[in-house]
Amino acid sequence: MPVLKDDGPNVSRESSDQAQVINSQSAPGRSVMKKHRPGEVLDLVCVGFGPASLAIAVALEDALKSSAGFERCGQNHDRIPKVAFLERQRRFAWHAGMLLPGAKMQISFIKDLATLRDPKSEFTFLNYLHRQNRLVQFTNLGTFLPLRMEYEAYLRWCAEWFDNIVNYGEEVLSIVPDEQPNQSSKVEVFKVISRNLSDDIISTLRAKHVVIAVGGKPQIPRPLPDNHPRVVHSSRYSKTVPHLFRKDEPPQHIAVVGGGQSAAEIFNDLHSRFPNTKTSLIIKGAALRPSDDSPFVNEIFDPDRVADIYNQDPVVRGEIIAADRGTNYGVVRLELLEHIYSDLYTQRLVHGNVKNWQHRILSNTLVINVEDLNDQHKLRLHFQHLPGSQRNDCPHAQDTLDVDAVFVATGYTRDAHKDMLRAVQHLKPGSSSSNPEAGWTVRRDYRLDLDEDKLSDTLLSILATRGGQMVKSIFGNDILPNPAKQT
Repeated sequence: MPVLKDDGPNVSRESSDQAQVINSQSAPGRSVMKKHRPGEVLDLVCVGFGPASLAIAVALEDALKSSAGFERCGQNHDRIPKVAFLERQRRFAWHAGMLLPGAKMQISFIKDLATLRDPKSEFTFLNYLHRQNRLVQFTNLGTFLPLRMEYEAYLRWCAEWFDNIVNYGEEVLSIVPDEQPNQSSKVEVFKVISRNLSDDIISTLRAKHVVIAVGGKPQIPRPLPDNHPRVVHSSRYSKTVPHLFRKDEPPQHIAVVGGGQSAAEIFNDLHSRFPNTKTSLIIKGAALRPSDDSPFVNEIFDPDRVADIYNQDPVVRGEIIAADRGTNYGVVRLELLEHIYSDLYTQRLVHGNVKNWQHRILSNTLVINVEDLNDQHKLRLHFQHLPGSQRNDCPHAQDTLDVDAVFVATGYTRDAHKDMLRAVQHLKPGSSSSNPEAGWTVRRDYRLDLDEDKLSDTLLSILATRGGQMVKSIFGNDILPNPAKQT
């Protein structure tokens, strides 16, 4: 039972209006996989249908459409793998809350759902552009980094191939072993129990293999309230901000909390969205830091490197992952950093004293309390200046800031699999009542070690390769090409 951490939030939302401006000129095809019959045991159920599960669907489709795949399965419905995907969202959407004008991808389009595994696949980004009659024009851009809204449209186009085997609006509640005649025998089938978000009907699917590939849950750190209408996580930014304020009463001051790409993008977007509003970017560190996408550092994300890291001693592996984290997390693309710095410099040129600036970055600053000013429809942030802040005259000094809203870009928690797998805790090797929260052991083929969780990276870079590896791990030579028959 593999468990993947998808690259994206696991929040209930519709695609943003921005995503809808990209209309498909060419309808997607249809998967050779068919919707399962009621009551039958499936070969695979994927919990979640973000990029990670989509990459598995694409790899499986490519394998089935290969000459060897058709030779083994043909058009015989009983031989084609029986697969279903359960997705909490009501339709496919990826980072819908951050599809901002001009926002670009941070990885090359070559690291799409298929190219690094099979450049001939019809699911490549280049084939998508070709099908949309935009390939020549995209080439003229001279970039490897498409707009984020275009890449989301590409992912949606791929996802639509599989509409017949995806159940949207289904929230998975738990995964439990199917009842066995002999309780000591190996678990052959799992039950995936879900609730339909429209009518609350509880359903159960039975499957030989289960992949958990859900996104993260928005993380709003204390003391910020997690259910306040004017404290908004970045995952809901573009959907919420157009309706947050009355048109005849624009906000006077907005705060953004966070020091990574999403926080910087929101801070920058607010300048043009509300040109007369003050904005403050609150970061714990001394400065915004650039992401490193230089060639040697990019090799960190090479698919071949996964095995090398996996084979390290767990302590060493943890140290390597921690050291590499700064290349992608809590950092900002240099182009955006330079743009923001230029804006701040212009304020320095025009206004001089930083206290007179419309847009400010409050570095080495920590929010320690939030006060709701109900009579004014504002929030009062109490924050502390850490050593090294602009308040060098008085380190640890405390200040307040009254704002109309706070946008929080502090990442996600990725632990949804823990609740789903509580009913199989007893199958964990060495499990005991004294240590029920002990971590799962993950094999190199992404399976859980059951006396079977694979926690993989949350990045897009290796999705194509990983999807193929997981299809091979689950289905083996049942559908994949037989090397002995290839020339």
